[in-house]
Amino acid sequence: MKWKFAAAALASVITISLILGGCGKNVSPSESGEGSPTEETEDTSITLINNKNEVAEQINQLASAYKSETGVTVNVKNIPSGVDAQATVTGLYLSDQMPDIIVCEAAAFSNWDGLLTDMSGEDWTKRTDAAYIDKTYGTIGFPFTTEAIGLTYNADILEKADVDPATLTSPEAYREAFEAIDSKKDELGLTAVVGYCTEPENMGWSAGNHIFGAYLDSGLDRADTKYIDLLNNGAQFDDERLHAFAEFIGLLQKYSDPALLTTGTYDDQVRHFACGKYAFVTQGSWIGATLIGAYAEDYAIAGNFAVGMAPYAFEDGIDTILTNPPSWWAVPKEGNAEAAKAFLQWCSGDSAQNILVKQAGFISPFSDCKYIADDPFAPVISSYLSSGKTSSWHWMDMKEGLGTKALCYAFNAYAEGETDADGFVEDVKQKTAVYMGVITEESETVEDDTERTE
Repeated sequence: MKWKFAAAALASVITISLILGGCGKNVSPSESGEGSPTEETEDTSITLINNKNEVAEQINQLASAYKSETGVTVNVKNIPSGVDAQATVTGLYLSDQMPDIIVCEAAAFSNWDGLLTDMSGEDWTKRTDAAYIDKTYGTIGFPFTTEAIGLTYNADILEKADVDPATLTSPEAYREAFEAIDSKKDELGLTAVVGYCTEPENMGWSAGNHIFGAYLDSGLDRADTKYIDLLNNGAQFDDERLHAFAEFIGLLQKYSDPALLTTGTYDDQVRHFACGKYAFVTQGSWIGATLIGAYAEDYAIAGNFAVGMAPYAFEDGIDTILTNPPSWWAVPKEGNAEAAKAFLQWCSGDSAQNILVKQAGFISPFSDCKYIADDPFAPVISSYLSSGKTSSWHWMDMKEGLGTKALCYAFNAYAEGETDADGFVEDVKQKTAVYMGVITEESETVEDDTERTE
C-alpha cells in the first residue's frame, strides 16, 4: 500500500532526511512482531514519534521512566514545530524506517487503512471515551491528552474592565465587552483587545483549522455532526451560520493588534498574551505549557494572571467550548506491535500519568487519573467538562490540508481588507469547493464570465 503515500512524501523527503537523518531503528528479534511482552529483553527497543515539540523534554522523561521500570528502550523522535508530522511519518514509512508508535490526527488515519493495530482488547480502553475508534478497523488511536478550543482570555483584565465572561454567549455581548475594554486599553496596559493572527504560511493551522472549527461545532451536542457532514458532502455550508461566523471574525479583526493580524507569528501572539498585552487571544489550551514554560518570566511579571476560555459565540446562545484529543498515538502492524502496546498500556497508568499530567501539563483523558495539571487551563477545561458545556471538534475530519492550504487564505484576505464579510463567505465556499474537487478554478472563472455576460 505504499503507493498511497508516494505523492505526499516526495516533497518532504529531503527535509525529513535532514531533520531525522540517521534515525533508523535498532531492530531486535522482538521488533519483527513475532515476540510478546513476556519475551522482551533489556535489548528491546521501540521508536515513538512525538509531534508536541513544546513538551519534548517531558516525553523524553517518560521514555527514561519506562526504561527504568521495564528495561525497554523508547527512542523518541521529536518533530520540530512547523514540520508536517504526517509527511514525516510517511517519509519514514517509504524509507523502511517506520516507527513503532506514530502520531495521527483524525484525518490522517485514513492514510493507514488496514496498517494499524486494533487495540480494542487493551485495558486502557475501558477507562477513557477519547480513544480513536474506526468503524472498520477498531480502536486504533491512543489518547494522550485532551485540549480545548475557545476564545482565551486574561481573567484579571476582564475583571478590571468590569466584563463578566459568563455573559459572553452572543455577538452583541462580545461587541459590548470589546468596546468596554478598548476604552480602557491604556489604563489596562494593553496593546490591543484581541491577539488574532491570520498569517497563512506558518499560522494557517490556527485560522484554517482551529478557528474555522468553531463554525463547525460551536454550540452543538458532542455527537452532532451536521455541519461537518454538509462540508464533506460536496462542500456545502449553512449560509446563515457561515455569515454570522464571518461577522464575528470581522469583530475580532476590528479589535485585534494590527501588527499581529496579517503578518505576526505564533511566538508574537503567545508572548504578548503572556505579557498581559492582549485581553483575548485566539489560541487554545495548548498555550498553557508555554505560559509556565518558555514565557514563565514574562507571565510572572504580568502577575501570573488567571486565564479563562469563552465560547466563539457568533450566534446567540452559544455557550460551549470545543474539546478533544488533538491527535493520537497509533501502532503500525509492521513494527514491534506487542512492545508498543505494552508501552501505551503503561502510559495510561499511574507513573506515566504523573509525568504526562504534572510535568507535561496534559489534561488526562483517563477517568481514574488522580493528577491535576499545573497548567493554568486545567481547571478551565475541567469546569466546562463537568458542566457538560463542551462540543466536539470535527475540523480534523475535513479533507486533509483544507484548513492549511485553502481556508487560511480566505481568513488572511479578509484580514487584509481584500474582502468583507460577504466576500469572506463566498471565498470560503469557493476555496473549499476547489480544494475538495467539487469545482475547478477554471470552471468557476467560466461561470463568473458567463454571469457577467448575461
